[in-house]
Amino acid sequence: MKSPGSNPYRETEVYIVDGRRTPQLKARGAPGPFQASDLAVGAARQLLLTQPFAPDELDEVIFGCVSSGPDEANIARVIALRLGCGDRVHAMTVQRNCASGMQALDTAASRIASGQAELILAGGTEAMSHHPVLLGEAMVAWLGQWNQARSPGQRIKALGMLKPAYLRPVIALLRGLTDPVTGLSMGQTAEQLAEDFGIDREAMDRFALRSHQRLAAALEAGHLDEIVPLHDREGKLYDRDDGLRADSTMEKLARLKPVFDRPFGKVTAGNSAQVSDGAACLLLASAGAVERHGLPVLGRLRDCQWAGLEPERMGLGPVHAMAPIMRRHDLDSGDIDYWEINEAFAAQVLACLEAWRNEDFCRQALDLPHAFQPIPEDRLNVDGGGISLGHPVGASGARIVLHLLRVLAREDARLGMASLCIGGGQGGAMLIERIPS
Repeated sequence: MKSPGSNPYRETEVYIVDGRRTPQLKARGAPGPFQASDLAVGAARQLLLTQPFAPDELDEVIFGCVSSGPDEANIARVIALRLGCGDRVHAMTVQRNCASGMQALDTAASRIASGQAELILAGGTEAMSHHPVLLGEAMVAWLGQWNQARSPGQRIKALGMLKPAYLRPVIALLRGLTDPVTGLSMGQTAEQLAEDFGIDREAMDRFALRSHQRLAAALEAGHLDEIVPLHDREGKLYDRDDGLRADSTMEKLARLKPVFDRPFGKVTAGNSAQVSDGAACLLLASAGAVERHGLPVLGRLRDCQWAGLEPERMGLGPVHAMAPIMRRHDLDSGDIDYWEINEAFAAQVLACLEAWRNEDFCRQALDLPHAFQPIPEDRLNVDGGGISLGHPVGASGARIVLHLLRVLAREDARLGMASLCIGGGQGGAMLIERIPS
């Protein structure tokens, strides 16, 4: 049996003091009201205002972001300066596709565990509605010729070489959601998992409907108190995730056509994560910082794992990442109180649930002696997920960790597991322990 590896935080306790997130705003075909740095600053400012120390007492700021754009290079530094952290507080941006926000937390925790820092603001942000529209290589090459043309004759000649096809835009978001090695879109990988595990369209739609129902119930009960309201430049208020379809039904979902494998596929816009804008951040601290500033804590990071697998089946990444953590701590599914598995696609989460309890898969793919107990569905994504909330790719990894801690506190529970699949064939997972106040 392969070794499950070691716990990266075993030497020093890494505490999560608190966190905030913005509403997740659905992209609707035009740039949204906030840039990625606006979202992060909105969430982090409210978090820092509740702390007993000044922003310039942070040791570092670390944010995950997949595509911040040319005006926000090293967006973490932009965020830190806008928050008033001052010149001394250094910052870095990390990128691990859909798990960039979780990577920021892991990087911060590792720096605290190693003694390099004591107090770090970490999280993720993404404004997917602002992902750039690019020019193709042929147009870029033509522009190079145009810039080199000096005489009127040269410019006329260059204009004669310009073809209408050169003007076709390259949608960066769509390119980014396609694996460059396999050529498969993320939705096509979900179709592959549906085929592998025999997941039908009805099961996908039922899972999607439940995501919306759970989010609606959470909003009604006031369970999303980690959200901070935002105002745009016109004064419009944004105070809740706006992708909720409270009137969704199985009949409505069944009418939607396949998106990624037409006409016979099963993955639709209704049972896939929404493209959205949002940010989430958490404050991580060492035991010394907690004591020095008198900080209350939500919990601590117990463990983290990253895993690689075939890009064609990237949706199984959570299974590959969670299993080594479970082995290291001698846990089975019943030992975890609540779970967050990011809902990239209903098919993908359902495939993870099937693989987790499948004896052949666990033996052959995970090199385990036996499968895990089933993950109870009433303990998984209890307040909805990416299908109803949205999936701003750079932020989701931080959001699910933050919300999992809130769920553990609300339910007076102790252990939680947060995990994501990652485009390109990876998975990430974090084991979280709540510390009662």
